[in-house]
Amino acid sequence: MYNATEQFVELNKANVAQASKIAAITLGNAEKLLKLNLSAAKSALAQSIENAQAAAGVKDVQELFTLRARLAESGVQTALAYSRTFYELASEAQAEFTAVSEETWKSYSKGVATWVDTASKSAPAGSDVAVNAFKSTFAATTAAFDQFQKATKQVVNLADASVRAAAASAVKSVPTTKGGRKAA
Repeated sequence: MYNATEQFVELNKANVAQASKIAAITLGNAEKLLKLNLSAAKSALAQSIENAQAAAGVKDVQELFTLRARLAESGVQTALAYSRTFYELASEAQAEFTAVSEETWKSYSKGVATWVDTASKSAPAGSDVAVNAFKSTFAATTAAFDQFQKATKQVVNLADASVRAAAASAVKSVPTTKGGRKAA
């Protein structure tokens, strides 16, 4: 005999487990982001003190222009490094959340298929058409979702490649200073 209560209990256990995984991922990534921001704040403070000391030691206009160029370059490099690290953290978090969502979808699909099979065995006579229609609809929905997931992965990979290429291009385009002059 079919017992829906047991299946609801199992579904609730699975939901609690998934919520726990998502909470752990969220907290872990929040911790990484907090560490990044604290490190950036410490670095900014140390760099500000160093820059103030360098500015206080300027003796002429040429040295001031050289210092300004060096500080601008350093600021751009620092911002690029922060952005790169932030992007890496965000990409890792996205991959973790994607893995959990895929695992949840597989578990859900398997659970629904099991439920339909169990329910169809205890279904009243003559309900074969309704059960088959539900199975067909669920199979089509699952196939559509799988296609959506594949398309989403392709878009994410393309966007990731574009962001990485733009970041590499930005790093290459930052001029370096030598002897107070911009390199060509």
